[in-house]
Amino acid sequence: MESRDKNHSTLGSVAALIEQTLRYYKCEPAALFRSAGIDIERINDPAARFPVTRMQKLWRHAVDETGDPCFGLTAGELLQPAALHGLGLAWLASDTLRDGLARLTRFSRLISTAATVQFEETDNSVNLTLLPPADFENFAYEAVDAGMAFFLRMCRITGGPEISPVHVALMRPRPACADRFTVFFNAPIEYGADTNLLSFNRDRVSINLPYANPELARINDQSVVDYLARFDRDSITMRVRATIIERLPDGRPSQGTIAETLHVSMRSLQRKLNRENTNFKELLEGTRHELALQYIREQHRSIGEITYLLGFSEPSNFSRAFKRWTGMSPAEYRESA
Repeated sequence: MESRDKNHSTLGSVAALIEQTLRYYKCEPAALFRSAGIDIERINDPAARFPVTRMQKLWRHAVDETGDPCFGLTAGELLQPAALHGLGLAWLASDTLRDGLARLTRFSRLISTAATVQFEETDNSVNLTLLPPADFENFAYEAVDAGMAFFLRMCRITGGPEISPVHVALMRPRPACADRFTVFFNAPIEYGADTNLLSFNRDRVSINLPYANPELARINDQSVVDYLARFDRDSITMRVRATIIERLPDGRPSQGTIAETLHVSMRSLQRKLNRENTNFKELLEGTRHELALQYIREQHRSIGEITYLLGFSEPSNFSRAFKRWTGMSPAEYRESA
């Protein structure tokens, strides 16, 4: 198990959350941290990350110490947005809850490199799934409970306390404290499921939020990209996205240009992106799309300026792309927003 410590890590803020939650239960955390092999003196260091296997031990020790199978749920309710650095702040500034959930999916590696967070849209729903790594045996249910609870709490902080999913699925067996899960999620819960799922009404999470701030969201997005690039040099997706953002004002960057900037061959770049389940075309399109939605809400930016910032040669080319993304022209979208 220790060999996998080098492959997966968790943000130090999560360890700080466990320490805070233990104190909420009037428990002394120091001995539990020592037993799990985690330096409690480092948990408030913004740059700290801890091996996932040791964090799993800590979650289990915390449940044993408190005797509460709902420890993870409690932890999720206590976590503050700023604990997730730029991701939490960008979520607060998102245009819609849908955008916030999409940000979580895009930058989930900030929180943990082990779990997989996926985002899916259907005609009627927006679904967020959280899957533990397949190569970890007995992954602590409480870690997932905390994540699912916090994701919903963020939706309620930004969208209002009445926000609730239409369906919840959890891989964990039904806990003895299931009534607390029912009260918190305020939705039908399926236990022993194949995945961990929060499913929301699509129209409900697509409503524009009153405190959206595209410029602030963009700045915090970039801070997350920069953080991930520093800590995870193997994540080619983040490095490519950051380079695309830098290069767009000079025109549409080619895959060859990005590969050259990152000092890798085209074939190596394609192979590495494929391992992270993406490709250059998808990253370029997604980055332009996201930036376009942010810029178009900034009333001081002209369509010509946005065209330049996104690397389009003509405003007409940008308008066609924007309509493909949203079904509306830039002017129509700006007016509706």
